[in-house]
Amino acid sequence: MHIGLYFGSFNPIHVGHLIIASYARHTTTLHQVWLVVSPQNPHKPAGSLLNEYDRLHLAKLATENDPNLRVVDIEFNLPKPSYTSATLAHLHDKYPQHTFSIIMGSDSYSNLPRWKNYQHLTNEYDIYVFLRPNHPIVHHSGKSPIVIDAPLLDISSTAIRQFIQQNIPIRYLVPNNVAEYIADNNYYKHGPAKL
Repeated sequence: MHIGLYFGSFNPIHVGHLIIASYARHTTTLHQVWLVVSPQNPHKPAGSLLNEYDRLHLAKLATENDPNLRVVDIEFNLPKPSYTSATLAHLHDKYPQHTFSIIMGSDSYSNLPRWKNYQHLTNEYDIYVFLRPNHPIVHHSGKSPIVIDAPLLDISSTAIRQFIQQNIPIRYLVPNNVAEYIADNNYYKHGPAKL
């Protein structure tokens, strides 16, 4: 099976993530998209993250009725912070029957040279890139990216967290069951922990 890996903190997951994942699945050769919940992104401050198991649960709630999308915790038992190259090596060992590709926004793609072992990624893997505003695709060494023209919504997990703190409804920004679970558990009611 050809699997597209969509990495993210998903803090929290929102409809923009789901639209991109679904679009990539249905408009490319991908058979399934796995949303890889990152316990700690090396390029983001850890203090702003909801517990990884809570983020994982929210992502599973968001995708529970879509057989084309799967949420995985593959990075939870790998060394932190999470590096994509190490995760892919682990996935090849665990699932040798699958072929893996990467899905990312043009903002992340433009930062690839800052990633650990990025040349291995660009040489060995197909990378599906969706455009983000103000982030044109700049080709790096290795394979050319495969551009997917996914519909984009101008929403972010950061904005959703801010809405929650300001008591602004997040209905329609996240699936209803995710919004209810966040409210029931008072997630994101307070700002990031002060370090």
